[in-house]
Amino acid sequence: MSKPLKILVIRLSSIGDIVLTTPVVRCLKKQLNAEVHFLTKAPFECILTNNPYVDVIHFMKNGTAALKVEKFDWVIDLHHNLRTKKVKRALGVPSKSFHKLNIEKWLLTTFKINRLPEKHIVDRYLETVEHLGVKNDGGGLDYFLTDADGVSTVEYQMAKMKGYVAVVIGGQHATKILPTEKLIALCEKVNKPILLIGGKEDAERGAIISSAVPNTYNMCGKFSINQSAYLIQQAESVITHDTGMMHIAAAFQKKIYSVWGNTVPEFGMYSYLADSSSKMIEVKGLSCRPCSKIGYKKCPKGHFKCMNDIDVNLFAQK
Repeated sequence: MSKPLKILVIRLSSIGDIVLTTPVVRCLKKQLNAEVHFLTKAPFECILTNNPYVDVIHFMKNGTAALKVEKFDWVIDLHHNLRTKKVKRALGVPSKSFHKLNIEKWLLTTFKINRLPEKHIVDRYLETVEHLGVKNDGGGLDYFLTDADGVSTVEYQMAKMKGYVAVVIGGQHATKILPTEKLIALCEKVNKPILLIGGKEDAERGAIISSAVPNTYNMCGKFSINQSAYLIQQAESVITHDTGMMHIAAAFQKKIYSVWGNTVPEFGMYSYLADSSSKMIEVKGLSCRPCSKIGYKKCPKGHFKCMNDIDVNLFAQK
């Protein structure tokens, strides 16, 4: 009987991008019975800790010495930048790297010429392991929680009794986030209890929104990533910007109202195999959009129409 392949998967950051690699990890483990190692940054360990398809987690900060000892058969680089190139060179084993389509993204953001394939990034990630005989099993994204990740605050219990909507108010860049007054108007359209989800940097805005909208509870900055994921898992539906929490919601196959500002679904990072009634909400027809594949601190044009012109009536829930 041949020895199982030992494979190192690399994705250094961030929350959503790592969640999007989980079908690759699962398919490698289940279809090849491979020993799967994952190289990432330490702050994102919790995303993978409970994943039964990941055998060992390695951290970029520890360097390559420990990785060399493992004697991997393959490196699957799903990040593909200068740092991961150095890792591959140091290990000196066969590798396959994800094609990031940077030129195509540049054409779309700069000249609004769309040469991107009509294919989700998950399917493109899986193409990186096709040479090993791995195929998409159609199982969607994975996110695993334990009992320790549960939340039992009074606010959660009150919202849970009536069935709540999770509203993710944060985002990595300002141009991917609805203005506070727009979030207030949006929440006013939701005829259910609301839990506001976000990090410590979102807590102040969360307090403003929760004080303005009855039956809205500010959970921002109070919980870990996995506890916030638990709140997403237990929600009846999720309203979110183009963020990592959107992909966590997709892993739980929730109904998702995703809000798109300076980025567009055409980049291939929309919610993957979420509930079929999910909606992507965006302002189409703007000549300036998309202005970036990631985001800015403020709108380059000054008007921020991609978010200011979002129709909040689209978020009304019965």
